[in-house]
Amino acid sequence: MKSIKIYQVDAFTDHLFGGNPAAVCLLENRLEPSQMQAVAAENNLAETAFVTPVDGCYEIRWFTPTVEVELCGHATLASAFVLYDQCGFSRDEIVFRSLYSGELRVRRSGSTLFLDFPADIPVKIPVPDGVSGGIGIIPVAMYRGKSDFMAVVGSESEVRNIRPDFDAIGKLDARGLIVTAPGDEVDFVSRFFGPQSGINEDPVTGSAHTTLTPFWSESLGKMELTARQVSTRGGNLICHNLGDRIIIGGEARLYLSGEIFI
Repeated sequence: MKSIKIYQVDAFTDHLFGGNPAAVCLLENRLEPSQMQAVAAENNLAETAFVTPVDGCYEIRWFTPTVEVELCGHATLASAFVLYDQCGFSRDEIVFRSLYSGELRVRRSGSTLFLDFPADIPVKIPVPDGVSGGIGIIPVAMYRGKSDFMAVVGSESEVRNIRPDFDAIGKLDARGLIVTAPGDEVDFVSRFFGPQSGINEDPVTGSAHTTLTPFWSESLGKMELTARQVSTRGGNLICHNLGDRIIIGGEARLYLSGEIFI
């Protein structure tokens, strides 16, 4: 039996019980993927990150309760928060190596952590079958990024008032569906639905902002944007468009720490 340190962190929020909760497991040695998937299923959070020190940086992998994902923003932010806040990491920048998304970097400025992720520039497409029925709105425009569909609608209130049909959305051939609109008090708002990945609605989706930021940056003519994901918990993000990279900033708060035994 081995003991693994585990933390639960609320990411993209400045207060507990907001943002998106993620579990962070600090490993001394890699686990088998089947073990990581079993732990993530037991945690039953949107994402569990597994962080292993390797050659002066950290290997990171992310699992929902049902699948491994290629990129996760809030669990990476939570992992960096744990390393800085709980483990005494003192260098200016944390370097994570991911299996599918390459090298990811995180810097801290005051209480804000900034993720450096690859941009995912969306391509305009026809509205796929199931989208309008899934969200109850005919999108103004439809796009697809590397992993997700993105539906653009007319207003923040439309995004907030969506009553999703998860069965319809779950049939889409993608990780999930982003729905977005101009914000009333921020540059843009969004929600993210991913029943096909085991998450009906994700509270705050950092990785989706690698797709949202290039779109809204071009649409609004701004390189620096403010964003809010308007789920029930909600979360705030700062987004910078650097062309091939996207900087995504937010705060985090520690909810619990403990040990698991496998």
